[in-house]
Amino acid sequence: MLFFSKRKDGGQKSNVDGFFLIELKSLFSIAILKFNKGAREEFHSHAFDALTWFVKGDIVEEDVNGTKYTYKRSLKPKITPKDKVHKVIANKDSWCITIRGKWVENWFEITSDKKKKITFAHGRKVVKEEILD
Repeated sequence: MLFFSKRKDGGQKSNVDGFFLIELKSLFSIAILKFNKGAREEFHSHAFDALTWFVKGDIVEEDVNGTKYTYKRSLKPKITPKDKVHKVIANKDSWCITIRGKWVENWFEITSDKKKKITFAHGRKVVKEEILD
């Protein structure tokens, strides 16, 4: 369990700074996220379901099939199921508040060239790598 911690959200290559109010992976997490302008090229799933409220900025979510969604400040939360495979592009520095559910054991990334799938466990430990057709 962690209280009031700061770190990159999504690994060291992430363009997202996470300010975690509480992180109890067996139950839930609450965080303030800063999406710095730009994107991380890997598509990814998550270890958790999330509700996210955008409070400032301009975000584009692209799913693995190429469909794009734009998010701006709203009282209505964005619902992200853990199996949603996407990447997020911040057109400018953007802020949100997120509530995340219980973590599952594994999640994955697909490389930007879509040729490899990497499965992770807690601590971003690589547990499997697959070549995609």
